[in-house]
Amino acid sequence: KNLSSPAMLTDTTKKEVQKIPLLTVRAGPRDGDQWIERLKEELMALIAYVKINKELDNDWFKIDPEDELGHKWKGKCWIIHEMVKYEFDLQFEIPATYPAAPIELELPQLDGKTAKMYRGGKICLDIHFAPLWRGNVPKFGIAHALSLALRPWLLAEIPYLVENGIVISDK
Repeated sequence: KNLSSPAMLTDTTKKEVQKIPLLTVRAGPRDGDQWIERLKEELMALIAYVKINKELDNDWFKIDPEDELGHKWKGKCWIIHEMVKYEFDLQFEIPATYPAAPIELELPQLDGKTAKMYRGGKICLDIHFAPLWRGNVPKFGIAHALSLALRPWLLAEIPYLVENGIVISDK
C-alpha cells in the first residue's frame, strides 16, 4: 500500500491499516453486478477491520448499510477522552463516482462546531486524506476511510472541542 502522503499517520495507524484487506473491484453504485462484487469486498474489509480493533481492545465504531445495495450507511463512532466517552452519529452515502471519489463522512451532531468540517457535518478530508485516497484507488474502501480519515480526525478534533467547551459529554 502506498501510505506516503501529507497525511499525519502514526506508526500504529500505518501498521493497523496494512492489516485491512485491499479491494480489487473498481466499481461504484451505478455499476450493477460489479458494484455487488465491490460491496462484498467492502463488507469483508470492514469485518476484518472490526476484528483487528477487537483484538486491540480498540472498538470505536459501529456501521451498517441502510439499504441492501449499500448506497447509504449509518452508525455510531466514539472516542474516549480523559476517561469520558463521546459518541456521535455517523453517516455517509457512496458517491456515484466511487471509488475514484472517496466517501464523505458525516457527523451531523458536530455540524457548525469546527472549521474542519463542511456544511451537514461532513469532516474535512481535503488536505490529508484525499491525496492518500487518490493514490490507492481502487484498493481503499470504507474500512480504510474509517481508519485513515475518521479515526485521526476524531483523535485530533474531539479533545480540542471538549477542552474549549464546544462538545460536552451526555453522561
